[in-house]
Amino acid sequence: MLIMVTQKSESAVKTQFVGTWVLMSFEFRLSDGTATYPLGKDVAGLIMYDANGHVSAQLMRKDRPNFASGDQQKGTAEEIKAAFEGYVAYFGDYVIDEDEKAVIHRPTGAMFPNWIGQDQKRFYEFSGDQLTLTTPPIQMDGVKIVGTLIWKRHS
Repeated sequence: MLIMVTQKSESAVKTQFVGTWVLMSFEFRLSDGTATYPLGKDVAGLIMYDANGHVSAQLMRKDRPNFASGDQQKGTAEEIKAAFEGYVAYFGDYVIDEDEKAVIHRPTGAMFPNWIGQDQKRFYEFSGDQLTLTTPPIQMDGVKIVGTLIWKRHS
């Protein structure tokens, strides 16, 4: 059952999503079982779901270097690359597929432009004040990976 998230459409699952979540961990698991941490082990982030079906997510590597100039328009190529590679951000709408236990993020804006208009499916699991989102297997750099993000409800 695909649930379009609107004010008229209330479900117990949708209610569980609504709110602000703080990122606790983010890892990629390679097909051989190896874990990697694309934004480092010490990661920061927030994801927000509202009752009207909107989502906003921001994740970052905590150890991104500052720009030496202090001016965001005057970063070196290396500084800009590190800033971009150490940050993930998008916003848009979401729908819930209760049958698949999946939430589909539909970015209308994203730091990585290729995501705009492309559904981003995440399988969900709730446990107390924790939300785990897992990607379907993704082909990246010639290797299949699965991303797992663990979020804690912001109090």
